[in-house]
Amino acid sequence: MNTLTIVLLVILAILIIAVIVLYFLGKKAQKKQTEQQAQIEAMKQTVSMLIIDKKRMKLKDAGLPQAVVDQTPKLLRNSKLPVVKAKVGPQIMTLICEEKIFDSVPVKKEVKAVVSGIYITDVKGLHGKQPAAPAKKKSKFKQLVEKAQEKAGAKPVK
Repeated sequence: MNTLTIVLLVILAILIIAVIVLYFLGKKAQKKQTEQQAQIEAMKQTVSMLIIDKKRMKLKDAGLPQAVVDQTPKLLRNSKLPVVKAKVGPQIMTLICEEKIFDSVPVKKEVKAVVSGIYITDVKGLHGKQPAAPAKKKSKFKQLVEKAQEKAGAKPVK
């Protein structure tokens, strides 16, 4: 056999093994996530709170209890996560917010939030009207694509 053929077969075997390992790790992670989601659903409760501040910050700098910091994996301690400071009853608490609802959480407003431990899963029952989210700035590439579509007549001109 040719040496090139042998090298390609070895690389192919390694890639197949890697795909199989990633498949089983993915199934295991998905099973773990569904268990955690079930726990969150079982522990959730609706709480009225005044949102004081919200920002994305590192877990170490967020002011969360030391037990929370100790339980997180070492690789995730430096990653930024959405943190909300809120007044729940008479005390001010630091809570972790779900990423998909973080932008819709109003600042300096009273809300009814669905909370599971220190994790905010949903915000509802907003008092007053909700301000519109600011439009995100488009990248240069998207602006160029939009201009090209307008010139081609694929998109109506604004």
